[in-house]
Amino acid sequence: MFGKSYMLLPQKDPNASRSPGLYVSADTFSQRGYHKGLSFDYIPNVSENHFNDTSQGWVSWVCNIIVTFLVYIFTFISFPITGWFVLKTVPNYQRVVVFRLGRICPPKGPGIVLVLPLIDQWQRVDLRTRAFNIPPCQVHTRDGGLFAVGADIQFRIWNPVLSVVSVQDLNASTRMTAQNALTHSLSKKTVKEIQTERVKLGEYLGIDINEMTRPWGLEIDRVELTPGSLLKAPEEGHRGPLVPPSLPGLEGLAGPLQQLAMHFMSQSLQPQQESTVTFVDEKSGIHEMATINSIEELLHAIQLVLSETLVKHVGACFQFEISSGESQQQTYYVDLSQGHGSAGSGSLCSQPDVTLKMCDDDLLAMFQGRLQPFAAYSSGRLQILGDIQTAMKLEELIKLLRK
Repeated sequence: MFGKSYMLLPQKDPNASRSPGLYVSADTFSQRGYHKGLSFDYIPNVSENHFNDTSQGWVSWVCNIIVTFLVYIFTFISFPITGWFVLKTVPNYQRVVVFRLGRICPPKGPGIVLVLPLIDQWQRVDLRTRAFNIPPCQVHTRDGGLFAVGADIQFRIWNPVLSVVSVQDLNASTRMTAQNALTHSLSKKTVKEIQTERVKLGEYLGIDINEMTRPWGLEIDRVELTPGSLLKAPEEGHRGPLVPPSLPGLEGLAGPLQQLAMHFMSQSLQPQQESTVTFVDEKSGIHEMATINSIEELLHAIQLVLSETLVKHVGACFQFEISSGESQQQTYYVDLSQGHGSAGSGSLCSQPDVTLKMCDDDLLAMFQGRLQPFAAYSSGRLQILGDIQTAMKLEELIKLLRK
């Protein structure tokens, strides 16, 4: 009567081999009768809709029938009064798990269900999808880096009986299991793999969590990693490029990282040019190659390439907060919002469109082509405050300097 309204999901093969664990001998574990006397051996096989308790003796069976029969008679005799207490309305997204005289019964619902007084203990179970997030935790990667990463997890209950009889606190147990699986799984990956293969790692992590939570009647629907900041760079011997080598690898990135990756991918894959700027002597027509060694020289080179065309194309004001090796911070600006544009030290714009924070060496390397902006941003060497799309327009100025 109750089995037709509830459809079970397929699960693991019950005949599959079971692991003995860490501290049990495999030979002893496989011996016949080794598990006798353990409490979980007397739980009915509810995963296959078998609710018959074979451990119940004939005396207990007879007592249960007598007590249940008497309660039924009492309920029907006083039905106008007891009807307010024994009839429960269960919506489609819920099931009622009933323990009658301490023994599990098939799940009831949806619709109107009968719960007997005195001998039935019941509990509602919500089958709708729920979600929780794992706060960013520190993960030591395989290449010696330290990465802060969290996850957003969606799950649902596919077997209400198992969710009640198999685990005491389902939410807390699921959170702890998911966090342990997250740190254990990502500790085998490199920083580059975590940054570029986020979608695939989330799918693998969902499979690992499902293996541990399905015996609880719970199924993980989706796992989405939320990478945080890079707390410690990988060791030099293991460090690789943070930009994926091909466009198909970008599906693991999201938000500002994906925007920067798509914009700078072609420049990242091209061979780097020499760190020189060409100056034209109008009198002699001879091209001189000068290497930029300081920010003042960089500002002078920027002033030579400013034009109304560049200002019309970019139309934004950039402010650079540069920190030097002596723990000093200097402020510079590049105003490409009006006129022919300007560049210099100090803060010309009261409210710049984009503020970039980095060290002086990285600034020179980025304008000279030795450091790609996306690689600097993803590794934490470049911090951007403002609109990412506006920050991308700075690449036009970098291209002019490379020419």
